[in-house]
Amino acid sequence: MAENRTRSQYKKTKNTGNQKKSTSSFFKKLIMALFILGIVGMVAGAVTFYAIVKDAPPIDESQLKDPVSSKVYDMNGNKVAELGIEKRTYVKYQDIPKLVENAFISVEDIRFYDHHGVDLRRLVGAVIANFQEGFGAEGASTITQQVVKNYFLSPEKTIDRKLQEQWLAIKLEQKFSKVQIFEMYVNKIYFSSTSFGQVHGVATAAEAYFGKTLHELELHEAALLAGMPQSPNRYNPFKNPEAAEERRNIVLTLMAKHGFITEQEATAAKEIPVESTLVKVQKDPRPYDSFIDQVIKEVSELGDVDVFSAGLQIYTTLDPEAQAYVENVLNTNDVVQFPNEEFQAGLVLTDTQTGEVRAIGGGRNRQAADFNFATDINRQPGSTIKPIIDYGPAIEYLQWSTYHQIVDEAHTYSNGTPLKNYDNKYKGQMSIREALADSRNIPALKTLQEVGLSKARDFAANLGIPVGDQIYESHSIGGFNGVSPLQLAGAFSSFGNKGVFIKPHTVTKVVFMDKTEVDMKPEPKVVMKESTAFMVTDMMRSVVRSGTGRSANISGLQVAGKTGTTNFDSDTKKKYNIKSGGVPDIWFAGYTPNYTLAVWTGYSKTSETNYILSSEEKAIAKQLFKEIVQHVSEGKEKSDFVKPNNVILVEVEKGSNPPKLPSEFTPKDQIVKEYFIKGTEPKEVSELYQKPEAPTDVSINYDVDLKQLTLTWLYPEELREGITFEVQYSVDEGPFNVLKTTKDLGLNMTNPIKGAIYTFRVTAYNDDFIENRSDVGEVRIEIPAETEIDLDLDIIPDDENDQDQPGNEDENEGNDPGSNEGDQGDQGQNPPSNGDGN
Repeated sequence: MAENRTRSQYKKTKNTGNQKKSTSSFFKKLIMALFILGIVGMVAGAVTFYAIVKDAPPIDESQLKDPVSSKVYDMNGNKVAELGIEKRTYVKYQDIPKLVENAFISVEDIRFYDHHGVDLRRLVGAVIANFQEGFGAEGASTITQQVVKNYFLSPEKTIDRKLQEQWLAIKLEQKFSKVQIFEMYVNKIYFSSTSFGQVHGVATAAEAYFGKTLHELELHEAALLAGMPQSPNRYNPFKNPEAAEERRNIVLTLMAKHGFITEQEATAAKEIPVESTLVKVQKDPRPYDSFIDQVIKEVSELGDVDVFSAGLQIYTTLDPEAQAYVENVLNTNDVVQFPNEEFQAGLVLTDTQTGEVRAIGGGRNRQAADFNFATDINRQPGSTIKPIIDYGPAIEYLQWSTYHQIVDEAHTYSNGTPLKNYDNKYKGQMSIREALADSRNIPALKTLQEVGLSKARDFAANLGIPVGDQIYESHSIGGFNGVSPLQLAGAFSSFGNKGVFIKPHTVTKVVFMDKTEVDMKPEPKVVMKESTAFMVTDMMRSVVRSGTGRSANISGLQVAGKTGTTNFDSDTKKKYNIKSGGVPDIWFAGYTPNYTLAVWTGYSKTSETNYILSSEEKAIAKQLFKEIVQHVSEGKEKSDFVKPNNVILVEVEKGSNPPKLPSEFTPKDQIVKEYFIKGTEPKEVSELYQKPEAPTDVSINYDVDLKQLTLTWLYPEELREGITFEVQYSVDEGPFNVLKTTKDLGLNMTNPIKGAIYTFRVTAYNDDFIENRSDVGEVRIEIPAETEIDLDLDIIPDDENDQDQPGNEDENEGNDPGSNEGDQGDQGQNPPSNGDGN
């Protein structure tokens, strides 16, 4: 049967075999191709890895054993400080208690004794996190890697640096034992600064923070120290006890998790307040301490870098002469008289155009590690916030002019809570320039309500003010916590810098030991229109010229600024028996085209005596501003703020709303000059001040028997309110002199000069605006020659309470055209007697 298969059956069987053979061949080729690609990939990866790690710096044992100090340079490139040359207690591994070692191992590298420099398990987890959240999202550095990156590499988080770090970590472990590497680590890590100085190494830290040796440390103290290296300044228990305690408790939890202590021991240690065992040591001042504090903070933002042992070259914005002057002003009474030793001040001086910090006054009589009142406070800014949250946004988003009218009147927050001005008064309609100059609260709130909270928040946030995600109407007058002088200086300088915000900074460049340079200058950011910046600036010039900041004005300089005062709440007033007028904070922030200075004054802690009360104390912030800015501006070019082309200065009739141009009859004292965005300026001319109607039918009659002249005129009854008539006379075509001013429509004159020719002129004017006068009504008469010479003058009607006689006007009215100026012209003209002894 088999031999009888058909040809078609045979062919089908043959084809099936060929198909199997073809499939097998394809998979063999695929596997070979993948193998070759794998080889190529491995070779390429190896070549790439080699190309990256070949540039890694060599492991220098001397750098591992001895920290390399960082040098700080001022704005001129001169070295002003060296960080790292400090007292240091070195401890051998065998002298490190297991309690301390376990604390560090738990939080920094639990598999330290198991890996060979790189922890692959942590690395895989970090790769996954970085893939999901972006490179740098999570680190996987071992203690060995931390030793490497702190002393040989720059801190940027790049793949190249990470590969070099891992390579050097493996090499380091090949060269040194685990105990040697751990010894290197704990002796060189940075533990922030205290009054003890800059703290390096765990043994030094034990002494600096607790006044103990390592063997004397208790569990909670060892855990606190182990938690600090991740962010030394943030977890400094002297400066930030709450953050330090939170971090300490994390370490205790990890120690229990990994079996180094029991849960009960962890719980008991967590109950101990951080501040309870901190040491009290003698303070030791350092030069430029306040400024250097900020330098360290900014360099620390680079990431994994120990500024005190990384051998950095740090180039700063410090003006040593300005810094020295600031410290002298704050620490002596040579320039400013301070009320007592507890009175404090914090200030920051910056370059208006660059944001570079020139000097920092961190406090009066400040010592190393003391609280920095210039950079670390979080106080309510009071009215200094009004240009930032109220009027700046109104000009930016609503195109308000500096003249924009607003009514200072009884008003409430949107929830119905009433708001008052500082003087508990209302001043009615005014311009926003006037409202800012006099620091009126109600116009400020009304402005914020018109702008809207969202836009105001965005505007302030772009100027570096920490307002969070949401603001409230109380922000309009500074009712929030809060700002520092550093932040306020940055915001105010944006107005003086044509609307460009440059974050205040002390560091311009950092050079690492491997010659890597990091540019630290912040990027400029346009945060408002140039027109907004100029118009707000001009409004703040009124603050120092005629408003609440007059004592901060500096002759010869273009100065803009704003005052700020905060108030105690009722509970605090009652608790400390605060006297009426006592306040916690007084601010002044201002700028010239060259310098910006923000000043805070107050007390560290409120007590029954520690608060600002007297007018002299309240003026210190403005006095500090004036003295310091005046000093640093000496010899500098005194430039002005430049008006942008889209802003125009327009004359406006005062009080007009909407604004109107003055007419030819508008009194000069009722004309103001204000800035408008081009295209929004007023076009309509005001009709408020019209030329008064002229007196009509002016006539004169002479009664020969009575020897009396009677002068009369007519004037529309409906127009007479507020109108006064001025009567001038001339004798024999001589000069005209004022004879009388009157509200009536005539007057009598007796005994005129015989044979003389009298000419009378009558003019009407408004009592409030005497310059605005009507046309003249004129009449002439010749007196018969036989008339008696004696002359008496009476006004019709004869009213004892009417206007005073010529020569008896009140001297306070000397500028009134109807005053006794007419007496001066009578000389040589034989004026008539008025019968009252003159």
